[in-house]
Amino acid sequence: MSTTEQQAYFSVKDIHAYYGDSYIVQGVSFDVKEGEIMALLGRNGAGKTSTLRTIARVDDPVLTHGEIYLNGQAIHELKAYQAARAGFQLVPEDRRIIGGLTVEENLQLAQVAEPKGWEIERIYEHFPRLAERRKQDAVTMSGGEQQMLAVARALARDIKMLLLDEPYEGLAPVIVQEIEKILMQVKELGITTIIVEQNAVAALNLADKAVIIDMGQVAFSGTAQDVLDNQELRHEYLAI
Repeated sequence: MSTTEQQAYFSVKDIHAYYGDSYIVQGVSFDVKEGEIMALLGRNGAGKTSTLRTIARVDDPVLTHGEIYLNGQAIHELKAYQAARAGFQLVPEDRRIIGGLTVEENLQLAQVAEPKGWEIERIYEHFPRLAERRKQDAVTMSGGEQQMLAVARALARDIKMLLLDEPYEGLAPVIVQEIEKILMQVKELGITTIIVEQNAVAALNLADKAVIIDMGQVAFSGTAQDVLDNQELRHEYLAI
């Protein structure tokens, strides 16, 4: 491992991944500092979600080349459940809330296996709306409340990396603001976060760093403010 890899808290080095025969992630590299929020942006089909899923070590897409390090630990050598134990928590676009279980039972289920994160009462302190809904069937809640639960469920684990896929999808602006407040609290706890989001401006306003993916490759890597200030860059790669 190089000196740069040793110093970076989270590093993605030249990763390549496939869905079957489809070459989706084509040599993506970037670094993220501990506690930073990074916006992973790009047009539909650019490879953002595939990059996020590759980082989380899920079975599909398949990583064929490259290295992923968290604080010096080689994550690319791990299976998905091992990456989760190492502190990775992926909140997918569909949220994966378990129907037939209450809000509290969804949280309890997240703590069945070690290592555990926040105690449930602490979660309720930060997510008062979930406390109000604790006995409600989780899938009967609104989309925004389900997104809160998905993030809270991640915090119920011993989390070091929060990976969010389209957290604002289908949410009203007022609910997006609530989710943003929660993510700022996560940042204050020193948890590193990567957000894949079509609402690029909202993600950039929250993020420290931005990486733009285009056709499976990194087209830009820099600060979020760099992207906000560069209209030509936003128009070319984000259509905004």
